Amino acid sequence: MIWQGLPATKVTIQQEVAMYRQILIPTDGSELANKAVTHGIGLAKAVGAKVTVITVEQPFNVFDVPASRTNRMPEAFAQHAKQIKEHASKVLSEAAEAAKQAGVPCDVVQVEQDQPHEAIIKTAKEKNCDAIVMASHGRSGISAVLLGSVTNKVLTHTNIPVVVCH
Repeated sequence: MIWQGLPATKVTIQQEVAMYRQILIPTDGSELANKAVTHGIGLAKAVGAKVTVITVEQPFNVFDVPASRTNRMPEAFAQHAKQIKEHASKVLSEAAEAAKQAGVPCDVVQVEQDQPHEAIIKTAKEKNCDAIVMASHGRSGISAVLLGSVTNKVLTHTNIPVVVCH
């Protein structure tokens, strides 16, 4: 059948859907975590995504202070706060600089939490991340066996896709 009186037109519908728009990259600043940061930034650049880099620090634990030094608790707390702030600042600024060099938009987040996997998953949800890129492990030796790896806990407790870097 030929349509008469209507010009022939070609209609093309293009819809670009990015696989990932927001990627969360947890890091502790270790060599392996830095590989995950590099991989996550590279993935974000390849798909046109933004990244959020997170570091999770352990909160102050009063039980780590010997009984003989409880009168110096405020000093111990202040020292702990200073150390985690310095560590987080260093780790996050290095990651942010790497993202900047790659031309990838980057936010940074520092969280104090006893359970790093919970902070990672919560942040991923809050930032509407559609992927998490992280190192295969943070702990080693017997502590990894007894406590389980943060990565394993993230994999177990989230439905967000996780890219694990070895």
